[in-house]
Amino acid sequence: MSGSGGGLSDGVDRDPRLVLVSGKGGVGKTSVSCALALREARAGRRVLLVSTDPAHNLGHAWGTALGDDPRRVLVDAGHVDAVEIDPARTVQQHLRTVGESLRRLLPERMHGPAEQHLELARDAPGTHESAVLERLAELVVGACHPSSAYDVVVVDTAPTGHTLRLLALPERLTTWTESLLANRDRSERFGAALRGLGGGEEHVDRDAELRRVLVRRRDRFAGLRDLLVDPERAGFWLVATAERLPVAETQALHTQLRALGIPVRRLVVNRRSPADGAVLTARRAVEDQHLAVLADAVPGVPLTEVPLLPGDLTGEPALAALAEHLA
Repeated sequence: MSGSGGGLSDGVDRDPRLVLVSGKGGVGKTSVSCALALREARAGRRVLLVSTDPAHNLGHAWGTALGDDPRRVLVDAGHVDAVEIDPARTVQQHLRTVGESLRRLLPERMHGPAEQHLELARDAPGTHESAVLERLAELVVGACHPSSAYDVVVVDTAPTGHTLRLLALPERLTTWTESLLANRDRSERFGAALRGLGGGEEHVDRDAELRRVLVRRRDRFAGLRDLLVDPERAGFWLVATAERLPVAETQALHTQLRALGIPVRRLVVNRRSPADGAVLTARRAVEDQHLAVLADAVPGVPLTEVPLLPGDLTGEPALAALAEHLA
């Protein structure tokens, strides 16, 4: 993405490959995400567009059914491949993989209790968030690699609270996995002592395999965390409308992202009222007041205003009209 084509470079030498679009529910995150992806594709870039929102709307915006595997929704000078992450599918795949590992690693007498534990874990708090994070890390880290088939990754995130919980997970899960690895290291040292006494080979093999699983998981989450905090590779666009609650939520989101070390690159104020007639002129004046509060609270972040557009923002022509205002 060129700095002249939307101001994404603000203050860094190289534009980010990853743009995450976030904000309060109902402010137009999906429309902005799709319009940004379209703009980049028309500039010749290969774009991966990903939704983490449980209430997916990418498919509605492009007028086609989408799922957990990338599907091409636009071919222009470049192209857009879109994915709607399916938490249920990801949980099922994750639990199946874990179950296979447990059957290899645990004595046969423990297989039944392990299966019961996995079934309980399916609907446990945090399971779906962890599953979405795993799939997001798999998609995004791979797509942002220099050898990737994509030039740009755009993520249409869930509403603010869900997104913040998701963003806090990489650090927590990496720390948790590091703790497990430390325990594995102690176990391996014990296994080596057993081996020296002529026993414990099966126990050592299990520990070694479990350690490999934990290392892969740690590296996946660490890769996502490192990507999110790198201002040369990633950044957030915060979308709001010029109303009291969206503005307050955007301020809070900006503060929390800064605390997590995640760069915010742009504010998009969507659906600005025209100053046309007494009612809309009065509404525009109220919007100006809210916008001034937002600008003061989030200094130094470029702000783009998008007017209220006619019709539904679905289909390529409507998304292209919105994209014109993101330049």
